[in-house]
Amino acid sequence: MSERSTFSPFWHRVRVLRPRLRPHVQITRQHYRGRRWHVVHDPSSNQFFRLNVVAHEFVGLLDGRRTVEEVWQDSLTRHGDGALTQNEVIQLLSQLFAGNLLSADIPPETEQLLSRGKERVGQRVKQQAIGLMYFRVRLFNPDALLAWIEPVMRPLLNRWGFMAWAALVAAALVSLLPHWETLISGVDSAVSPDNLFLMGVVFVATKLWHELGHGVICKRLGGQVPEFGAMLLVLVPSPYVDATAAWAFKSKWQRMAVGAGGMIFELFLAAIAAFVWLQTPEGSTLHQVAYNVLFLSSVATVVFNANPLMRFDGYYILSDWLEVPNLAHRSNQMLKFLFQKHVYRVRGAVPPTGVLSEAVILLVYGVAAMAYRMFLFVSITLYVMGKMFALGLFLAVWTAATWFIMPVGGFAHWLATSPHLAHRRGRALLTSLALIGVALLLVGVIPAPDRRRAVGVLEPVHRATLYSAADGFVARAHVRPGQRVKKGDAIVTMESDRLVAERRHAVAQLQEAESKRDASVARNIAESQVASDYCRTLREHVDLIDQRLAGLTIVAPHDGVVVTNDPATLVGAFLEEGSPICEIVDDRALRVTAVLTQPESSWIVTEPYTVEGRLMSGPRDTFTCIKDRVLVAGTRELPHPSVGHAGGGPIEIDRQEQSGLLAKGEVFRGYFFPAGDEATPGPGLVLDGRGRPGERVSLRFELSSKPLLVQWTDRLRKTLQGRAKV
Repeated sequence: MSERSTFSPFWHRVRVLRPRLRPHVQITRQHYRGRRWHVVHDPSSNQFFRLNVVAHEFVGLLDGRRTVEEVWQDSLTRHGDGALTQNEVIQLLSQLFAGNLLSADIPPETEQLLSRGKERVGQRVKQQAIGLMYFRVRLFNPDALLAWIEPVMRPLLNRWGFMAWAALVAAALVSLLPHWETLISGVDSAVSPDNLFLMGVVFVATKLWHELGHGVICKRLGGQVPEFGAMLLVLVPSPYVDATAAWAFKSKWQRMAVGAGGMIFELFLAAIAAFVWLQTPEGSTLHQVAYNVLFLSSVATVVFNANPLMRFDGYYILSDWLEVPNLAHRSNQMLKFLFQKHVYRVRGAVPPTGVLSEAVILLVYGVAAMAYRMFLFVSITLYVMGKMFALGLFLAVWTAATWFIMPVGGFAHWLATSPHLAHRRGRALLTSLALIGVALLLVGVIPAPDRRRAVGVLEPVHRATLYSAADGFVARAHVRPGQRVKKGDAIVTMESDRLVAERRHAVAQLQEAESKRDASVARNIAESQVASDYCRTLREHVDLIDQRLAGLTIVAPHDGVVVTNDPATLVGAFLEEGSPICEIVDDRALRVTAVLTQPESSWIVTEPYTVEGRLMSGPRDTFTCIKDRVLVAGTRELPHPSVGHAGGGPIEIDRQEQSGLLAKGEVFRGYFFPAGDEATPGPGLVLDGRGRPGERVSLRFELSSKPLLVQWTDRLRKTLQGRAKV
């Protein structure tokens, strides 16, 4: 993949050295991807180094009498083009010296050892200082304790024990499936402030059990576990054990077993907790503890520990399975090599591997891990800001400094001091400035399309719920659900003997009053006037009863389809005034109701935009929408369950409310009409028979173009405002 330069300008500094391996160093033979390798282990510092056949032979010839020059010349004679180059020899010696695996006659050995020890301590302190999210403190050596526990667990640490474990986990999953909704709804109570202390205690206990799994399996397979300690995992205290002795195991399946040991132990604990949770009454402390154990030992361990893009268990399992040791570091080296070779044209750049398949793995993993690091940084920072803004802001600044600013400083140092750029440093500086300029031009100057997305739901423009106009019995039903009706069509006919009797009584009163009025005309004008007013009141009462009698025939207020209740089931039933009967929905005239969360909503009122909709039932077809109106006031009520989590939508709902129509936070609504032939909004617009009321719609809003940096800054500001609730 790269041209190897045989000679190095720094060779004179090492050629006369007579180093040798220290007597306590252990070497184990392993096979990776069909090739033989040798793992060099220093038990005193628990450092591991991997050597290929040529490098192992080279190190083996360093006996304290031969010089580095003599050994290199001998290696050239033996291996020709396959021998180590002078640069590779210098790199190998520097790594072995840094790991305290080699000794030399000058300077004195004791001074070298103290110097290297100080360097190692200083490097560890530096890593701890910048790695705030993964801060570690060693506590004691647990090897003797594990040597006492391992024989007790030995009868279960075999293939039969694994099969029993798999059966137990499968049985727990089958038992939990009928209670899945209850299980999911318990997450809110698990992370509530009232449960945080109990959750913290359970977390530490389950992680102790997790680390016991790593340690016991490592001990079972012949490894040593020299260190137990505590670390801050994203500011959360957690125990750990040093099971790196597994790196020296010959079988990759043994190394993978040690890596998976913690998850195996935790899933066993989760299975037991599942049965306890199912058997204990809701609301009891034991029930909540069992749920905490189940949640932490299943979801948490799978999401975090099994994730190969983080340097936890899943990473080491993947590394052993692919037979690519030191996957993360070598992936970074591969990205650096490609950047140096293809951007800066560095001729002496050395790839971390010469095998094409391994190079592809390193490249893919490096890109994926870099993208995931960005996602992890943003998601964790925003989550912490939502809970504790000041702490989240401090974490964001610190992590940005360690993950982004310091690498930029390292790049600047490489640009200024790298010997590979000695004869082309000016060109490298111009290349860097050009890249920075192009990046700033693309991100900060050139306008780019600004597209925002939201979810919506199809709603009928006309939707009416029909209610009984008076107390009465349903005599006849004229329609059934799904039947199309026109405005004025009868839906149900009701009967009310009470209203009929009231009308007869009112008519009789009216007739009597009119007779008295006619008789009073000749006697007294004032009395006649009072009688006339009384007759008018009685006539209005009769008209009101006639209106209520006419209202016993419920008619459709507009064209549409009968939905919800079946009126036929109400025949013979007594309905009180105001009782619902059914709904009439005009499914031929629809509108789109968009739902936006609070941090995303300001632009929908203040900026011009165009809107494009896409039905979930027809993702290939789009239609243009025209704004009708936007509600500037927030609400927690959703227009339809399909836009919430329960209906498959993106809006988080309040799990305490069973209807699925109550959002967890405030949302904003906008109403849009699908554009008709004349591209004007109106109640008669249709989607050519596509879409049904309640169907979810994906909306894309295209705002005026602006530079990406402006867009990102605006979205970040809105998100921070939402998290900080300002």
